[in-house]
Amino acid sequence: MEQTLKITNVLSDPTRYYIYQYITKRHQEVTVQEVAENFNIHPNVARLHLSKLEDVNMLASETKKTGKGGRPSRLYRLSDDVIQLHFPYRDYMLLSKVAIQTMISLGEAGREALFMTGKRFGMEIIEQEMAKRALGDDLTFDQKLTILKSTATLAGFYPEFEVGGDQSKIYFQIFNCPFKEIAEEHTEAVCNMHHEFLKGMFEALFDSVELIEKENMITGCETCSYQVLVTN
Repeated sequence: MEQTLKITNVLSDPTRYYIYQYITKRHQEVTVQEVAENFNIHPNVARLHLSKLEDVNMLASETKKTGKGGRPSRLYRLSDDVIQLHFPYRDYMLLSKVAIQTMISLGEAGREALFMTGKRFGMEIIEQEMAKRALGDDLTFDQKLTILKSTATLAGFYPEFEVGGDQSKIYFQIFNCPFKEIAEEHTEAVCNMHHEFLKGMFEALFDSVELIEKENMITGCETCSYQVLVTN
C-alpha cells in the first residue's frame, strides 16, 4: 500500500505525468536538458521530476559520457519493472500463467486453440476501433493505417510504422511487449500467439496479409519488428 501511495502521488503532478508520456514515445534515453527544453522548465525542476519517477521505479538512469567532453550526463529511460495498481488487489499475472500452462498442457490442440484465440482478439480490437470511428467498410489505406496506429498504441505496444512507397509493405516496430514477463517463461507459445494477434489486426483491415518477423526483444533485440506485406 505504501508503494501504491508513492506511485499515485508521483503521477498526480500533470507535468510529471506528461514527462513520463514523452519518454515512452521517445523510445530512447533522455537527458535533463532535453526534458527541460521540451517542457520549458528549469533543468533543476526537470531533474526533480525525473528523480521522483525513478524513485518509484518508473524510470531508470545511468551516467554516460556524451563524447563531447566535459562531465558525463545522466540519461533516463523507461524502467523494465512492471508497475501495477489494483483496487482491490487482483493478480492477473498469475491468471495468465495458469491459462498459458493449461493450453500448453493440452498439446498441439491447446496450442492451436491459443493461436486462433490470439488472432480473433487481434481482429476484435481493430473492429472495436473501427466502430468507434464509424468510417464504414470502404476505407482508404491512410485510414487503415491510422486505425492500426491508434489500436497498437491503445494496446500498449509503443509502436512505430513506416510505409513502403507503393503501400504494399508496412514496417512495424513494437517498443513494449505487454506479454513480456509471460513470454520470458513460455517464449514459443506466447510469441506465436502474439504473432497471430498482430496478424489478426492486419487481416481485419487488409485483403491479404503476410507478417514477417525481423527482430524479437525476447531474444535480446531492442524491439519486436516486422515487415508486413499487404493487399489493400
